[in-house]
Amino acid sequence: MSQYPHELQPSTFEVIELSNGRRVEIAKATPLFQRWVGTEVFDNYGGKAVLNFAGRPSFAELLVLRLFENAGWSGVWVDSFGKRNRRYWGEDTSVALPATAETMLNAIRNRDMKARCWDVFCWRDDKNFFAELKRKSHDRIRDSQRRWLAAALEEGLDSKSFLIVEWDLEPKEAA
Repeated sequence: MSQYPHELQPSTFEVIELSNGRRVEIAKATPLFQRWVGTEVFDNYGGKAVLNFAGRPSFAELLVLRLFENAGWSGVWVDSFGKRNRRYWGEDTSVALPATAETMLNAIRNRDMKARCWDVFCWRDDKNFFAELKRKSHDRIRDSQRRWLAAALEEGLDSKSFLIVEWDLEPKEAA
């Protein structure tokens, strides 16, 4: 069983330089997602792009989480802005993590309190996996995310436990 969902197979790598000067190669997938064209969504979480996933509106983080779940992983969107672990969209969608997953996140956080967890955290068997989403030409890896990577590597995770998802929208079809 591949660790990556079919739709998120890496096509390249991104080199991330950590504060200690170490350079780490992280796998990068570059999928195209469809924009949601159904009924307007009331809460787009401050202007997030609303995407189509299996005929339902979704944010990129939840779409990627669903792809990992479909590939046999469990996981959450680690919503750093809302300070919640989410599996769904909306106000009251916080979920508790299994003890082993919570322990892993806390161990990384305790190594660097200024680090910011990557967007999607997944686990399967004894493996942990993080994905950071970046919309092409709109976003880039921040220092706080580099710090998270460094702290996680210090905690014993391998660089293969990380994926950058640099997504873009599928081109609009001509009318």
